[in-house]
Amino acid sequence: MSPSETPSRRHIVRGTVVTMNADRDIIATGGVLVSGSQIEAVGPYAQLKSTHPDATTSGDPHDLVTPGYINTHQHLTGDRLVQSSIPDGLAPGESIFSWAVPVHAEHQPEDDQLSATLTLVESLANGITTTVEAGTVAHPHRVAAAAETVGARITLGTWGWDVEEGPFAAPAAEVIRRQEAVLDRDHGSLVTPWVTLVGHDLMSDELVVAASKLARERQTGLTFHMSPSTTDTEQYLARTGRRPIEQLAHLGVLGPEVLIAHGVHLSDSEVDLVLESRTAVASCPWAYLRLGQGVSKEFRHLELWQRGGRLGLGCDAENAGDAVDPLRTAALFAGLAKDVPVDPTGFGAHDAFELATIRGAEAIGADHLVGSLEVGKQADIVVHDRTGTEWYPHADDVVLQLLWGSDGRSVREVYVAGDRVIADRRPTRVDLERLGVEAQAARSALLRRSGIDPQPRWPAY
Repeated sequence: MSPSETPSRRHIVRGTVVTMNADRDIIATGGVLVSGSQIEAVGPYAQLKSTHPDATTSGDPHDLVTPGYINTHQHLTGDRLVQSSIPDGLAPGESIFSWAVPVHAEHQPEDDQLSATLTLVESLANGITTTVEAGTVAHPHRVAAAAETVGARITLGTWGWDVEEGPFAAPAAEVIRRQEAVLDRDHGSLVTPWVTLVGHDLMSDELVVAASKLARERQTGLTFHMSPSTTDTEQYLARTGRRPIEQLAHLGVLGPEVLIAHGVHLSDSEVDLVLESRTAVASCPWAYLRLGQGVSKEFRHLELWQRGGRLGLGCDAENAGDAVDPLRTAALFAGLAKDVPVDPTGFGAHDAFELATIRGAEAIGADHLVGSLEVGKQADIVVHDRTGTEWYPHADDVVLQLLWGSDGRSVREVYVAGDRVIADRRPTRVDLERLGVEAQAARSALLRRSGIDPQPRWPAY
């Protein structure tokens, strides 16, 4: 099938299939039969083709076919238009309040849409089919439009904080009305509205309680940032006499509908509260290393995983994790999980791959739809090309080789809800060259409006 052709209603994606089903079956010379937006069958290719001779086929027997990857924490606006521009030698907090906040404050509706389009195109090209937006979107309808245009599956919210100053800050009642407006709107089949707060100590108790109530009433998710560094703990102790997670538990906020971004610096009692409440955590290891937040000393995410907690991986912002690559993130998590406890036996490539797929889907309450290649689930499928030199010779353990020896650059095709959105490594729905030209112009205009001097300087560490 040529890149320009649209798969027929019944279509077989061929290759070695890593199902991530309950038995973690891997099918050599296998295939995934797609019917419309769903997976109709998974099994040996010859059997699928014999049963459905009219089905078209794509792929090569040497390809690797996996579920779409789950990115449980990603800023879709703001950072993307100034990607890898914030210096990495700044004092804690300065990158946010001297750069990110002014940039967000000057974002126009078209900037939100362009930024989200860029991030989601890169995400899809690296195999990410589901993205949890991090809660810093000013114009959610424009971000929803971007997701529908490129064909990405996302959760979506809007700015939620009631600090005294800051872009889009407002009293708690108004913040909740904004959240309700997002929940009330039909954003299309690929967009799931969530309640989103900035978090940290930038939300009052009144706001987080109201947000929690809203998420439970609407049966949707609630996400916010908390404890990537020690600052949140210091501020919560000063304000409430409790650590952050202890205060949220006291308020009745924690629960299975909650996804906490980060949660790096947690005490023993906070870890217990997260586990007991079935609250999920999004781990973004590249951001913690890039920003020097101490993850190598306080890697509580490994304990959450070991004790059966709900955990996913996130790529975060393009001035924190920078690259939106799930395999790069999963490999780093696996390396930390081996190195921090000085134990290479307790966590490995297969565990990290689970976090990027089915465990990530479980963390956001979407494992009934995505995260594995099983009959009845959405046809979110990634095809890795194993003809690159990094793949030769082919290893017997395809997951081990994929995680440690490759990354998102080996992705050749991606399907979301049965629709091929990446073909021959390029997006099928947007003009990449034109997008690049628009992004460069938008970056220059955004920096001018923000009053930021982006000139590179050799840092004096």
